[in-house]
Amino acid sequence: MLNLFRTLTARVVLVTAATAVIAVIITALVAVPFAVRAVNNQARAELSERAGLAVELLPARAPARERIVRDLRRDGISVYLIRRGVVDTPGLPQRIVQQVSEGREVDTRGLVGGRAVFVVGRPITGMSSGVILTKPVASGIAGGLLGAVWFPLAAGLLGGLLVGALLARFTVRPIRRAAVAAGHLLAGDRSIRLVTEGPAEVAELAAAFNRLASALQVSEGRERDFLLSVSHELRTPLSTIRGYAEALADGVVGEDGASKAGTTMLAEAERLDRLISDLLVLSRLEAADLPLDIVEVDLTDLIRTAGEAWAPRCAPDGPDLRTELPAHPVLVNTDPGRIRQVVDGLCENALRAVPQGAPLILAVRTGPAGGVVEVRDGGPGFTDEDLAVAFRRGALHQRYRGIRKVGSGLGLALAERLVGRLGGTITAGHAPEGGAMFTVTLPPAVISYVTRTQP
Repeated sequence: MLNLFRTLTARVVLVTAATAVIAVIITALVAVPFAVRAVNNQARAELSERAGLAVELLPARAPARERIVRDLRRDGISVYLIRRGVVDTPGLPQRIVQQVSEGREVDTRGLVGGRAVFVVGRPITGMSSGVILTKPVASGIAGGLLGAVWFPLAAGLLGGLLVGALLARFTVRPIRRAAVAAGHLLAGDRSIRLVTEGPAEVAELAAAFNRLASALQVSEGRERDFLLSVSHELRTPLSTIRGYAEALADGVVGEDGASKAGTTMLAEAERLDRLISDLLVLSRLEAADLPLDIVEVDLTDLIRTAGEAWAPRCAPDGPDLRTELPAHPVLVNTDPGRIRQVVDGLCENALRAVPQGAPLILAVRTGPAGGVVEVRDGGPGFTDEDLAVAFRRGALHQRYRGIRKVGSGLGLALAERLVGRLGGTITAGHAPEGGAMFTVTLPPAVISYVTRTQP
């Protein structure tokens, strides 16, 4: 029974039925006092009218007078005749008898024989006589009215149940459709959609569900493309290592070629290691558990050191590496190891794409939002469409695979997430040198910049 009322349908039916019952009860409680008052007012007015008529007719002959008294008593009205100050039937308050005997009219409410009655008295002029009529106050009518309420109460309850069932069916139907659609979505059907119709809230629920399904469909498509790309990148060096290993095992490679084979296998192993490290760092960034060591860093010294480290790799048949450094330190709060990782990744990408002799520039400057590091090159660069998806995992890899040298498709996505975790921003654009430009902005240190002579 308790489980039944956990459903929205049962609750809607219960609420509507309870609302109908409460409405009937409140209506009865409000209406009964008004009904009783109306009945009593009508009885009092009728009693006053009959008292005036009785005063005119009672002085008539005895048979006519007896008929009038009999008719009044048949209607529940008691008749008291006063002659010369004496009432024919005891029980009336003496005060009322005296008032009518003195020629005054009476219209009041009192107790006669222990019962609440309306009392109307009319004197007969010049005779110290009169007529007094009494009629019980309507007291049992309230119980009668309340008893009559049971039928509309039952009708209201039945109507509430029927209306509640219809309302529940109308309300719950779109929710059940959404639940069924969610089951299909959970089972892997990303094409399921809901019709956006009905009340505004239902349409809003359907639209939100459809947006979620579309987002999942797009996200899973990207994940599939990314996994295909990564699997290809993993398979290529593994195939090279496996080929050389089989050649060495079969004795195909002699002593003269063993050194070259070992060098190639080492380079491919290092490539695999970098790819796996990037995947690990990226997964930890998305899980928000990557340790960071935020300290005060001088970007000028950091980029100078990076330039010195990359100079041997760029010479003599690589790009023309240059640094543009200010004459003063640019202090920021960041993790120097992670920033160096970002710069190294951008340089690695440039080294693959920038032709021999084209410029590769590492620059540092002070920006309005903090310290700025720029990596610019004179390579093929990006189109505007490329810039829109530059930091999406594997997007550029998919576009340019087989067209020009590309990496694993992880480097730019990793750089964006690293810089974001460090409280900075990274953007991609067109370099003045004709190629790509990546701009990294980092939050400034608390200490102001101190001018220093460039060595």
